[in-house]
Amino acid sequence: MSSEGQAAFDVYRQLLEAWNHRDADAFASVFTPDGSAIGFDGSQMNGRAEIAKTIRAIFADHPTAPYVAHVREIRALRPGVVLVRAVAGLVVRGVGELSPGLNAVQSVVVVDTDGEPRIALFQNTPAAFHGRPELSQQLTDALTAIVHRGEVVST
Repeated sequence: MSSEGQAAFDVYRQLLEAWNHRDADAFASVFTPDGSAIGFDGSQMNGRAEIAKTIRAIFADHPTAPYVAHVREIRALRPGVVLVRAVAGLVVRGVGELSPGLNAVQSVVVVDTDGEPRIALFQNTPAAFHGRPELSQQLTDALTAIVHRGEVVST
């Protein structure tokens, strides 16, 4: 993996770890100042302040589950811009198993900001696979293996 790809992978992992630690400020800090996030429900957040405020409210109102993810692709779009595509699942707290209905496909655009990789766009889309239950099961099985290995993000 190139150094630029590794930096994009690392910032994606930081995003998930911030979520897993329920730290809204750390979650928002990995974005560019004008970065955008599109949530699982389609909600849009623009800018670090709005991202932090929205994520803080989610953490206050919901017992969020931690993420596990598998990165499927890291691709340089041009110098200083990297696309990270991953699949992710949420592990039910106290149970230690995935909630397959919450599996997602995540796309992240990471840009170099004065030598620091930052997220310009994070999109979190439900992995519903309508009419294709075998794909949903394959995804759940792959993510379950990550859970059992005790990892947060694998490649």
